[in-house]
Amino acid sequence: MAASPSIARVQEALRAAGLSNEVRELPDSTRSSAEAASALGCAVAQIAKSVVFRSGSGRPVLVVASGANRVDERKVEALLGDRLLRADADYVRERTGFAIGGVAPIAHATPPHVFLDEDLFAFERVYAAAGTPFAIFALSPAELESLTGGRRADLREA
Repeated sequence: MAASPSIARVQEALRAAGLSNEVRELPDSTRSSAEAASALGCAVAQIAKSVVFRSGSGRPVLVVASGANRVDERKVEALLGDRLLRADADYVRERTGFAIGGVAPIAHATPPHVFLDEDLFAFERVYAAAGTPFAIFALSPAELESLTGGRRADLREA
């Protein structure tokens, strides 16, 4: 079975970065952090969930957070130096090229501002969506940082 165009785009981005990480398609949904952790047999905190916002200027903002954490939007606004607005499903698909539930942290249609949850760096491996709600890939937090150019910060809601 041929991979979806979204999965192929993520796999190509990994290859272009010189990484051998493989996208895996799973029989069970990985749409939520809990579903992904259950499907993979890992801690929810190891899921690198992609949360997309819209900045006041209109540019997408990607927060890659630990699946165990809620994002403190005020902290992100302070780092961004701009307002942070909710992004609806149409905005997410248009700007990232992915549907909600399968947004990868890489290979976005429009390059976003990227912020990385410091809590992800406590793990040797984390798992991120790879373009669909059934696809994931594993990587180290250092690889995530390198691939996204993201800024590490404490983004957890207190």
